[in-house]
Amino acid sequence: MTTSHTPAPATGTRPKVRRRRESRVLKRLLHNKVAMASIVVLLLLVVIAATGSILAPYDPNAVSLSLRLTGPSGAHWLGTDELGRDVLSRLIVATRVDLLASAQAVGLALLIGVPLGIVAGYVGGVTDALLSRIIDALMTLPPLILAVVVVAILGPGLHNAMLAIAILIVPSFYRIVRASTEGARSELYIESARASGCSSWRILWRHILPAVLPALLVQASFSASVVIVAEASLSFLGLGARAPQATWGLMLSDASASITTSSYLIYPPTIMVAITILAFSLLGDGLRDALGRQSTDGR
Repeated sequence: MTTSHTPAPATGTRPKVRRRRESRVLKRLLHNKVAMASIVVLLLLVVIAATGSILAPYDPNAVSLSLRLTGPSGAHWLGTDELGRDVLSRLIVATRVDLLASAQAVGLALLIGVPLGIVAGYVGGVTDALLSRIIDALMTLPPLILAVVVVAILGPGLHNAMLAIAILIVPSFYRIVRASTEGARSELYIESARASGCSSWRILWRHILPAVLPALLVQASFSASVVIVAEASLSFLGLGARAPQATWGLMLSDASASITTSSYLIYPPTIMVAITILAFSLLGDGLRDALGRQSTDGR
């Protein structure tokens, strides 16, 4: 008598499939000229942030009232502000502060939103309903008002402002991770891993998290641009960074006081904010295009 044996789907084949997908996604991303240009711009900003203390021609906080509100010149390429501080030096230092602040807010939102989304999507039931209702309630609150309330409670300052912004973007990460986890938990390789005796923790770490990672990368890129705008807005309102710390939002706030007599002060921080937002947004579009096509073609 011949017995038929149908082997269980091997979980070891899953990493191979994942590597092939990653290779295709990377190839599509490399062929996207706009996305690659965005990466170059962001890498340049990172280099400026990392070497800011070397690149800055002057002390960004050095006050010289005799040079206040002097226009662009050979000595001060972007001019000086109302306290005689070199605008270029402050712009360079502000790049580091803004990028670190953006990373702080996005990282904190990931630490909160991802675990909650995975638990809600994987466990389901009452846990999913309870967490989803909390997130829905958070989303109904006006974003700017919520940020102002959080900063008012904790006190003004860049770190507190980033905490407020992180709370605002947690729902976006939660909803994406929850939806991706809910779709992945019924996949055959998850059932195979569960049947082979893998613990829930191992399944979440080795299988669910890599499945939701592509969507997280796209959302993180878009969220970084949102954080840049939010930081500039809060600092402009006096709820973010405090003087003499240099951020693009604080530079915009300082420039607005002299906009009628020294309008050149408004352009450098505005351009930096616009370039950074555009780079993060276009990178997010490129990642979304590269990842989204994997289910519609075989290349």
